[in-house]
Amino acid sequence: MQQKNPPMNFDLSPEQEMIRNTVRDFVDKEVIPAARENDLKERFPKELLQKMAPLGFLGGPIPVEYGGAGLDYISHAIITEEIGRGCSSLRTTLSVQISLVELTILKWGTEEQKKKYLPKLCKGEMLGCFGLTEPDAGSDAGNQSTTAVLKGSEWLINGAKIWISNGTVADIAIVFAQTDKSKKHKGIAAFLIEKGTKGFTANKITGKLGLRSSDTGELVFEQCRVTKENLLGEVGDGFKIAMYALDNGRYSVAAGSVGIIQGCLDACVKYAKQRQQFGKPIGGFQLIQEKIAKMAVDLDAARLLVYRAGHLKNKGIKNTTETSMAKLYASEAAVNAASEAIQIHGAYGYSNEYPLERYYRDAKVATIYEGTSEIQKLIIGSSLLGIKAFV
Repeated sequence: MQQKNPPMNFDLSPEQEMIRNTVRDFVDKEVIPAARENDLKERFPKELLQKMAPLGFLGGPIPVEYGGAGLDYISHAIITEEIGRGCSSLRTTLSVQISLVELTILKWGTEEQKKKYLPKLCKGEMLGCFGLTEPDAGSDAGNQSTTAVLKGSEWLINGAKIWISNGTVADIAIVFAQTDKSKKHKGIAAFLIEKGTKGFTANKITGKLGLRSSDTGELVFEQCRVTKENLLGEVGDGFKIAMYALDNGRYSVAAGSVGIIQGCLDACVKYAKQRQQFGKPIGGFQLIQEKIAKMAVDLDAARLLVYRAGHLKNKGIKNTTETSMAKLYASEAAVNAASEAIQIHGAYGYSNEYPLERYYRDAKVATIYEGTSEIQKLIIGSSLLGIKAFV
């Protein structure tokens, strides 16, 4: 007799349910009430980060021995989704702090580097940023113009990074530089550079379409001297380190995008029941129901793609393709959900009286940073075909 496959279990564990309830309560009480004003004033909400730290939100998947909460990756996604539902600017700060900085140090750092930086990052005593993107090195991450030259016991770093989230508020930056241009991406190294290091300055970037209360900056290095102890990994590991970090970053962007879809759906269901036109709630019209139904399907599909990637991460299985699928689908679905939510709300959706226009502005960048939607398609296609579309 053929044995049946065991049933698939999509239920959250009691601990995960508790985490979701805790972060949801925090978002409803602390994040959402401040989101509109912070967006309008382009104000970085550092006080919210200080409130999040004691709850374990800033160090979710980092082991307890390094100051984290030791959570699994599904729990990490739940926290990120709920924060994204409330404010994508705050979610961006969280994603950079954990996915790009803490997890990268955890994977590639020496024991001394882990003990020095991770507890402070998890407690919110330090903020981190990730210096990879350059004016001529966006999707082409291997084309680094920032250089690092070894001079005795120090590295001399020169160059600039742009569009760096947390750039001007960070206390520590992971910075990528080319040590040997003849080796191309195999010559890239990663460095841990603290704020205040001579030759390292950061300039604020303003005028963004969305994520207005997140910090974005340009990092400039002019004869910046960094000791050998600040090298992250080995010389030549830089590109691998960057790709590892981006896998984690894409996972959190995908989870945050799920939060945007959830926020749009919640708002539309409520509004469609209340708004009256032609003598009845607009929720009674077929076209409104079609938009809301599509939003609900996209929400479940995006969330399940995120959870699948998280499941693979929990098992330690390579998940680059699955994470790219989650990021591609969830980010594009978030843009569509926000657009349709504005349409359902009409003129109200177009004003900042409701959060939909902010969702719309914030959602768009999710299709751009941590690898554009086009790059995600190339990653997925290359995996399926076994033919590399780029280095």
